[in-house]
Amino acid sequence: MNQIEPSSIEPLQEAIHAGINLSGTIVSFIILFFLLVMSALASGSESAFFSLSPSEKDLLKNEDSKSAKTILHLLSVPQELLATILITNNFVNVGIVILSSYLLEVFYPTANANETIRFIIEVLGITFLLLLVGEVIPKIYGTKNSLPFARLTAGLLNFLRKLPPISWLKTFLVHGTKFIQRTAKRKGVKITTDELEMALELTKQESTSEEEHKILEGIVKFGNTDARQIMKSRMDIVALENDKNFQEVVEVILEAGYSRIPVYEEKIDNVIGILYIKDLLPFLFEKEDFDWMSLIRKPYFIPENKKIDDLLREFQSMKMHMAVVVDEYGGASGIVTLEDVLEEIVGDITDEFDDDEIAYTRVDDRTFLFEGRTALMDFYKVVDIDGKEFESQKGDAETLGGFMTEKEGRILKNNEYIVCDDIKLIVESSDKRRIKMIKAILPE
Repeated sequence: MNQIEPSSIEPLQEAIHAGINLSGTIVSFIILFFLLVMSALASGSESAFFSLSPSEKDLLKNEDSKSAKTILHLLSVPQELLATILITNNFVNVGIVILSSYLLEVFYPTANANETIRFIIEVLGITFLLLLVGEVIPKIYGTKNSLPFARLTAGLLNFLRKLPPISWLKTFLVHGTKFIQRTAKRKGVKITTDELEMALELTKQESTSEEEHKILEGIVKFGNTDARQIMKSRMDIVALENDKNFQEVVEVILEAGYSRIPVYEEKIDNVIGILYIKDLLPFLFEKEDFDWMSLIRKPYFIPENKKIDDLLREFQSMKMHMAVVVDEYGGASGIVTLEDVLEEIVGDITDEFDDDEIAYTRVDDRTFLFEGRTALMDFYKVVDIDGKEFESQKGDAETLGGFMTEKEGRILKNNEYIVCDDIKLIVESSDKRRIKMIKAILPE
């Protein structure tokens, strides 16, 4: 037997080694292409499933196909679906990075490479490839063709959802997320109204109009406002006594111009119902002895300290527009309407029946004249203050005259004054019963 020379073996080994390297490179390219396709499918399916419109979901519900049932089942467990997509996408992206690094080493070895060029190829090139092919293009396509893309990937996602280790990681991720949500919900984030107001002031943009900013401030303060702060005092409301004849009732309605009027018995403290003017329309030509009391509706009573955000929800659920505010003794303090509540957010709402008369007089930039019965909330709005100092000292008072009386413990006489929050309040007119007119002088 002839002995094989070592010199003839070396070329053979090199050829075999080169063949193996070539085969490995080709297989790596095939796997890389497959992983890129998987990454695109995973990214596109996320956009497709969560972009399905209600009409497309209704279409799937009416179908009897396997893909439709699979899609609906996956949509019924959105957390599991999203976890499966994210875990699959991350596994695939890691595989793409590893294979790309291997192929780069084959074609552009580190030993012979320029470090800057290799860094650009390895970091920027691979990142760009992943973003473009694995994220941007499939997400755009999946959003625009949500139903076809969902049909294409539904079976694959359903299979991966049950395939270990993805199924294990999916379960761990879903349960971990639920635990974090429960913990965060228990702890909560407590933000005071003052902090919200400060944040609102800090984030005020030049592009935000004054009206928009006032609406945002109204929303922030909305939950802390009581019904008695916005109610119309019983001294100022139009009400009907239950013993009036029908002609007298019509005259009051025509003069007042309101769509709802409280009805009381003997004294205004005892409100027994609300008369809706629309209920009277079919009986306008009835005689004086017409029993209009049969048309009144049951009143809705609320305490003075009722928060107006709760009141708004109750108005919505009960389909009511007016509530009677009662004090601790059960007597009527005033009324509050749905319009009053909404005005705390959007500002004054006027209609064709509202009077345009001004509730105050502006003497100059720093001096105002107010009626004593002006609500404190209206006073704050006119002089543009937050009213915190007044609120801390007002006691049970809700009007400007009542505030001065509460603060001094007596009804002040003409030219007497008090100072609160650097605002000087001077009595312009008063009698033994109440303060009628007040001059407010703002600080310079």
